[in-house]
Amino acid sequence: MKKTSTRLADGRELIYYDLRDDTVRDAEDRRPLEPTVTTSEVRRDPLLGDAVAVASHRQGRTYHPPADECPLCPTRGERLSEIPDSSYDVVVFENRFPSLAGDSGRCEVVCFTSDHDASFADLGPEQARLVLEAWTDRTSELSHLPSVEQVFCFENRGAEIGVTLGHPHGQIYAYPFTTPRTALMLRSLAAHKEATGGENLFDTVLERELAGERVVLAGEHWVAFVPYAAHWPYEVHLYPRRRVPDLPALDEAARTEFPQIYLELLRRFDRIFGDGEPPTPYIAAWHQAPFGTLEGFDGVTRHDFALHLELFTIRRTSGKLKFLAGSESGMSVFINDVPPERAAERLREVASS
Repeated sequence: MKKTSTRLADGRELIYYDLRDDTVRDAEDRRPLEPTVTTSEVRRDPLLGDAVAVASHRQGRTYHPPADECPLCPTRGERLSEIPDSSYDVVVFENRFPSLAGDSGRCEVVCFTSDHDASFADLGPEQARLVLEAWTDRTSELSHLPSVEQVFCFENRGAEIGVTLGHPHGQIYAYPFTTPRTALMLRSLAAHKEATGGENLFDTVLERELAGERVVLAGEHWVAFVPYAAHWPYEVHLYPRRRVPDLPALDEAARTEFPQIYLELLRRFDRIFGDGEPPTPYIAAWHQAPFGTLEGFDGVTRHDFALHLELFTIRRTSGKLKFLAGSESGMSVFINDVPPERAAERLREVASS
């Protein structure tokens, strides 16, 4: 992998990740852009104790442009985009309309491929591995920023999810705090460790799932399963068998096997609802340990946390979406329409050829 860092016309950083070591990236951004102005602010909710990012400047972000005006495609002739070069393998750049910026963190865009009509599931193993390396590198680099406490790599796929750009891409949020969902996991981890005299909750969950009926895929280094208390109609958790706190801690064997397992999982997601159905909308979310000492979680260190990916769709059956209505949105109590055991069975049935 070759990494080349450059700057866009408004000063934002852009990084090329190339498969070939001899690739030269010297194209300049020819757009007449003014410096980016953001109004991001993080506010704490005194009752719930969580954080809300207020970012009014995002109202003006690009919204469903036609394919020939996609800002994530390479620059071609006078058709100028966010990527100055005429081709690329994988690109990461600072978001022009970030939810978090400055002392409030950082937001980046990850373009998985220059092919506008592809999806992550269409990537070859080498390209998928390159995306993994980009995620890993950005996690490592962002961890050194003084304002960053946790890094979240994720992909939103599909208009139903709220995606405003059709090009295959994901995002990276670098938060200045530990996110509420991670804090819940850490509290459960600490309580279980104390109650069992040192047992790791993530290890226990993985052992129980491996012995049960909800495993979807199992490789030598990765395991994918539908969790016992799945929140979403089709939800899969992907864990490395060897517990590590974050992407940089993965060993070479796990990195090598990851594309095979993950690509198969995504292709099965597109087959859940049968042939002729539109691509399955989904969110793919990497959960990584926060950086530094974990104050407030007695007896737990970041190495007790288990890196894992959660993949889920909001489609509950053909042509129908799972909406977060009263119980889910008002009280955070999910009601799942699909039994997790049936979801796992369906995902095993649709193995790609």
